[in-house]
Amino acid sequence: MTQAPVELTTLIDDLPGVASGQGDAFRQMGIRCLADLLLHLPARYERSQQHACIADLDAIVGDTTETPDLATLVGEIASVKPAFGRRGKVEAVLEDESGQLQLVFFNQAWIRNRLQPGRRLRVSGRPGRFSGRLQLVNPRIENAGEETVMDEPDQLLPVYPASESINSTKIRSVIQSSLDIGVALLVDHLPEAYCQERELLSLADAYRLIHKPVQGEDVSRARHRLAFDELLLLQLGVMMKRHHRHETLNAPALSLDEERHRRILARFPFTLTAAQKRVVHEIGKDLECPVPMNRLLQGDVGSGKTAVALYAMLLAIADGRQGAMMAPTEILAEQHHSAIRDMLEDSRVRIEVLTASCSTAEKRRIEAGLASGDIDLVIGTHALLNENIQFNDLAVVIIDEQHRFGVQQRALLRSRRDEVHQVPHQLVMTATPIPRTLSLTVFGDLEVSVIDERPPGRSPVITRFVRGDDSKRVYEHLRDRVTKGQQGFVVVPVIDASDHGLKDVHTHRDRLAEGPLSGCRIEMMHGRLDAETRDEIMNRFRDGQIDVLVATTVIEVGIDIPNATTIVIEQADRFGLAQLHQLRGRVGRGDHQGLCVLVADPVTDDGMARMEAITETDDGFRIAEKDLELRGPGELFGARQSGLAPFRVARLPEDLQWLLVARKDAALWIEQDPWLTEPEHGLLRRRLLKAHGDALGLGDVG
Repeated sequence: MTQAPVELTTLIDDLPGVASGQGDAFRQMGIRCLADLLLHLPARYERSQQHACIADLDAIVGDTTETPDLATLVGEIASVKPAFGRRGKVEAVLEDESGQLQLVFFNQAWIRNRLQPGRRLRVSGRPGRFSGRLQLVNPRIENAGEETVMDEPDQLLPVYPASESINSTKIRSVIQSSLDIGVALLVDHLPEAYCQERELLSLADAYRLIHKPVQGEDVSRARHRLAFDELLLLQLGVMMKRHHRHETLNAPALSLDEERHRRILARFPFTLTAAQKRVVHEIGKDLECPVPMNRLLQGDVGSGKTAVALYAMLLAIADGRQGAMMAPTEILAEQHHSAIRDMLEDSRVRIEVLTASCSTAEKRRIEAGLASGDIDLVIGTHALLNENIQFNDLAVVIIDEQHRFGVQQRALLRSRRDEVHQVPHQLVMTATPIPRTLSLTVFGDLEVSVIDERPPGRSPVITRFVRGDDSKRVYEHLRDRVTKGQQGFVVVPVIDASDHGLKDVHTHRDRLAEGPLSGCRIEMMHGRLDAETRDEIMNRFRDGQIDVLVATTVIEVGIDIPNATTIVIEQADRFGLAQLHQLRGRVGRGDHQGLCVLVADPVTDDGMARMEAITETDDGFRIAEKDLELRGPGELFGARQSGLAPFRVARLPEDLQWLLVARKDAALWIEQDPWLTEPEHGLLRRRLLKAHGDALGLGDVG
């Protein structure tokens, strides 16, 4: 029987080197076929160095330094200690004819079964010493008799993400066996002339060198091509989306004259800051055009974004149309409703709030009012996305805390008009400052406005970092503020007690109530409480019936309690910088000076760096850049929030220059071929739609 030719879709079980039964182990890692195997990229590289025996290695490894080279030895397991401790530490002794060394494994209790005394193993790792003993920590191991790819001295070896069922060495062996076949099947989606102009490797060469480099430069060149691919595909999608909006979609062009502008501003009980005026001007110019506004409004905590958003909605209402604002939580929706209702007191604007907590009768009344046009302005949560909601003439949509909604959800609210290709203007607000690198990627299809000025009279929150053994003094100060009629927050990392040493809401609330804050009215709040209970607690807190609220980060977004002056964040090194900045913004929103106290005993350099950064500045944009540097884009604004596929290779902010080049090239590409319909761009278009079509809403493009 003739064997079928190998294709990129050939199943992993049918590839050379994959033994019977190993296919399941590969599939559990998401590797189902040859294409998946090529896409399984090395996590890092190590340089091999062969040693004839343990004694030779013992002689060259100093007492205080670690050799940077990878050592590979063959020996027999002499003894094994069982797993112990919280990290599941396993120790074994490997010996050959010349001596012994210690093997140490952390967080790999399962490996105990492979370390049977008398078993001959081939081990590879970076040698070092601990208490004078020669050791390898978390080495790769394989049976000495296994058929493996033999490592030549000074060879650059890929180390792959692996699992308990299949190790990196086996993955490398299978990849090497199919690499030449696989890369020969790759068809490049970028024109050869473009690759030459940008000095990019071909797709085949990039995958060949990423898996089988000869020197470090090979890895850099391969990574450049693959990272640039990811950045270019995303920017092409962003530019295609923008072109589609400008050329295909229409929005109502609102009338804006000086008299209307003056009447709207007269509604505000304060004078706009210079930054607010600048952004209002930018938004006004957008709303006068029939091209749908798609603008991101960034502003630090307390910078006055809501007033700017209200201006846009009132301009729509003055034009005889409707406005809508969507918030991520009922608490935030109610706060917006209350604040806007107060600003619009004695006006003829008909405003409603729609959340999941509304009764059936209320929902039906509001649905009818929106459909008939009797309601001018609605503020709500995800309830606004209900298919029963139909607007009479929706002209402006405001979406608060953008990253908490998916792209598809935003699109639903945009398309509540009956006319084909007629959409409302959209303004997206966020109090989480977004670094430039991310605003070009996750929000690359949005124009950006920034409110970079505080309203007059609002002082920066004082931020202090203290060690855990000083917490008694911290709570004495909080108690003193409570006796003066002020309120405070205490934030802890988790809801329930665990064995990871993290402080939890229940235990910490009880400890404070029985100790330093005894006699104070203390309540707790966390994300596991239902929305109705959380609303009830926040209303009591706002009304002054609670002195101190012990909570998780459920209070991170939008909670506005003017009388809350102090926030204590326990184990603050467990939180990201942007998160700490948001939490800090919960206080100092009234007449009294705000105070944020970070209680922590950082055990890592990153943890200490976050404490230093948050105390040095209250500039949200500087903090966001530092957070991106420390934690990476996946943590700050990851694919889970944006809907975009995560980068496999590209790294931000390190690859910012490549991103800017990709953005420039993508703009030119889409200008010349807006839908990538030219024959030579067919494969590029298919790969773009596969990578980002759903997330960017490109299904209706072209």
